[in-house]
Amino acid sequence: MGQRIVIDPITRIEGHLRIEVEIAGGKVTNAWNTTTLFRGYEIILQGRDPRDAWHFSHRICGICPTSHGHTASMSLEDSFKVKPPDNARIIRNLMEAAQIGYDHILWFYILNGFDYVDVVSALKARPKSPSLKKVQERIKAYVDSGQLGFLGNAYWGAPEYKLPPELNLELVAHYLESIKVKSLATEAAAVFGGKFPYVMSTPPGGVTCVPTLTMIADYQDKMNKVRAFVDDTVIPDLLAIAPYYLYLKDYGPGHKNYLSMGVLDSKSQDPYERLFPRGAIFSDALKIEKVDLLKDIEEYVGHSWYTDQSGGGRNPMNGVTEPKFTGQEGIKEIDHEGKYDWTKAVRFRGKPMEGGPLAQMLTAYLAGRPQAKKLVDGLLSAVGAPGKLNILHSILGRVAARVLKLKMTLDEVDGWVNELVANIKGGDMRFYTPYEIPDSASGVAGWDAPRGCITDYNVIEGGKLKLWQAVPASNWNFSPRDDKGVRGPAEEALIGVPVQDPKKPLEVLRLIHSFDP
Repeated sequence: MGQRIVIDPITRIEGHLRIEVEIAGGKVTNAWNTTTLFRGYEIILQGRDPRDAWHFSHRICGICPTSHGHTASMSLEDSFKVKPPDNARIIRNLMEAAQIGYDHILWFYILNGFDYVDVVSALKARPKSPSLKKVQERIKAYVDSGQLGFLGNAYWGAPEYKLPPELNLELVAHYLESIKVKSLATEAAAVFGGKFPYVMSTPPGGVTCVPTLTMIADYQDKMNKVRAFVDDTVIPDLLAIAPYYLYLKDYGPGHKNYLSMGVLDSKSQDPYERLFPRGAIFSDALKIEKVDLLKDIEEYVGHSWYTDQSGGGRNPMNGVTEPKFTGQEGIKEIDHEGKYDWTKAVRFRGKPMEGGPLAQMLTAYLAGRPQAKKLVDGLLSAVGAPGKLNILHSILGRVAARVLKLKMTLDEVDGWVNELVANIKGGDMRFYTPYEIPDSASGVAGWDAPRGCITDYNVIEGGKLKLWQAVPASNWNFSPRDDKGVRGPAEEALIGVPVQDPKKPLEVLRLIHSFDP
């Protein structure tokens, strides 16, 4: 047995994740991820009015609440046999785009950026511009205070930091700017949602917001500023950093199985016609396969803190969420052979699948979306690997894909705005489709949050929820081993990652943060 390293929590600012790795010969040889938070929404929603599920589901995540709300509404729409009007489809897209803008900028600079940017190194820079000099003075005052807060345990000075001081300083300046820009995106989401997070306007049936042209213009103005920041700052920053870290294309491939539920609807509201379409990709097959939410997906709990009432996998439509914690208080140690995680192990046709921007960009690329093809091919050429899609199976690929998805999403905003304005000016004021709650029904829907797949399953009896099963992104990307002992996507991707200094395992952080925990 090699050396064991535990990082708990591994997340920067937000999240509940413990990572344990075993290192031998300078590389990770085994890994376990443990989500340390029990959510239990499936239990909370039992017996409630089905319409409550939309409100509760937002609270599954404070970073991507809009996606959880959309998925819940679509799951109930499947049960209610109701389709939202086209105006509702557009407004939901606009709200989702605002969330993606906020989320991916937050991730790139705040949750992930300091794995590559050495803040302390920026003090050695010799800035020429007055603005960068002011930023450097702010950093110095911050460091001199000794009160580094969430940056206090960072691995500054680790050999894996490759950027020169001047570039580190410039990126810290962009970090500070990103805080304001991501807030613009949340303000844009609140134009139609009433507030953010936990918007108030996208229940089953459509939207309850009837926007004026002034509101639409306000949203568009905010999002144009967000898009300008992405075009002028985020993408150049990615291209500036990439040459120093190109070797990360060789680390973290994982299983190379990808799943996208699809996000951002077309007029048809067909999940295979979304901007980022639904589909599954197995290994290097480079073809998209259809997804059956009732047949292809099963959850396993052999290594999760739940009772196992099936002796194997269960589709969530017949799912059981009955917690049974067998670990130690505080989860200071885990049972490597037994149960060690609050997430269930979700599998697609028996295989672990990675969701998120890399899956979404690959699916869009293989589906022939011209925007995806242009962006991906352009990136590959920029890093000196034209046509080599295989390098995207990596830490580098996940980082780059999230930026490309951000760009591809924001470029569509004006088109949706123009559609909405044309509909309103043409007299189409339909934003909501009425319905009756059935006495008995069942429904399911899939949608992609910024960090991966979501599926919601419901069963209604007597007009109340008999079953609600939520399968969020963590249950895919951060699943534990399944009943056959096969590692989840993040666990598998850690295998082979080099660790130069076990006391500063920056490489482990990079891999895990590339999945956005």
